[in-house]
Amino acid sequence: MSPLPPLILQAFLHPESLSALAPAQWDLLVRQARRANILGKLAVDLEARGGIGEILAAARPHLLSAAAIAHQQGRAVQWETRCIHEALAPTGVPVILLKGAAYVMSGLPTCHGRVFSDVDILVPKESITEVETALAINGWTGSDHSAYDQRYYRKWMHEIPPMHHRRRGTVIDVHHAILPETARIKVDTAALWQALVALPGYDNLYVLQPIDMVLHSATHLFHEGELHNGLRDLFDLDSLLRHFGQTAGFWAAIVPRARQLGLERPLYYALRYTRLLLETPIPQTVIDATPSPSAPVRSIMDFCYSKALRPAHASCADSRTPLARLALYIRSHWLRMPLFLLAYHLTRKTLTKEGRGSSKRDKVVDGQPAT
Repeated sequence: MSPLPPLILQAFLHPESLSALAPAQWDLLVRQARRANILGKLAVDLEARGGIGEILAAARPHLLSAAAIAHQQGRAVQWETRCIHEALAPTGVPVILLKGAAYVMSGLPTCHGRVFSDVDILVPKESITEVETALAINGWTGSDHSAYDQRYYRKWMHEIPPMHHRRRGTVIDVHHAILPETARIKVDTAALWQALVALPGYDNLYVLQPIDMVLHSATHLFHEGELHNGLRDLFDLDSLLRHFGQTAGFWAAIVPRARQLGLERPLYYALRYTRLLLETPIPQTVIDATPSPSAPVRSIMDFCYSKALRPAHASCADSRTPLARLALYIRSHWLRMPLFLLAYHLTRKTLTKEGRGSSKRDKVVDGQPAT
């Protein structure tokens, strides 16, 4: 499998080599990291290693600025979470924070230097209307989606359309499952609710237990068709695995838990690509215990992800990159819905010009786009 561009790899895996980079190489590295939304993470990692003062002087302000923005966005997520809690606490509905908000509110190292585009929450399906109403009363409004998109979200998807706060411009995604009910993988959502971690000081506010947090992150990344944040999300997985992997019993329990939830395949890809691309330390016994796809499928996926898990920058692409990204986009829809519905949905999107350019992930936190 071909590696990611050497600059982006050596920046994180071999930071001691950065002092030898020429100014033109630093310029390219900053551009690649910025497009991947990991420039703030690079700054935080270098600072933690004591190497931020040794890098090229002209590059230092870019890294420090990215780290400052990421820190401010983290504070904004904390504030937004408090606002969400105040809005939903009167309903008594239990709320699970997902992804970035969960990392921040749990104080995980994964949030250091990370940028955010929205706050994701998971609530019981039967409480969706109550939650949506409470959020609307407190300033969040539904997105401007067509009637078809509204029906598509509410009938087929695992979430309602994103809601924007009228005053702050922030975005919340309200989920009732981690994958659509029509998805080929059937997730045991009820099992997720049986193993939560309560957030101190917040009534009815939770995060997933560590193993489930990893499995959800893996599921999100390897079911996505739009991977402009793919490398950032892979770094999330790397950080979670390194952090939780130090806990007694974590590695022994992760494969059985993935089997229970129906998420063995996302776990396989998470373990494979974090180890191949980021050298994540994973016990060989865990790799061997995780069911793998057939050799032909594995080769195809290696081809696609070796190209798609790169910054969306010209220096990181070749003539086959668009094909790899298109294949993963189609695959994401194939995994999401049955063939007849997939054919209808993609045909309608094509004819109405509502393709990939109108992704719901063009969102903001604290009024700043996560680009």
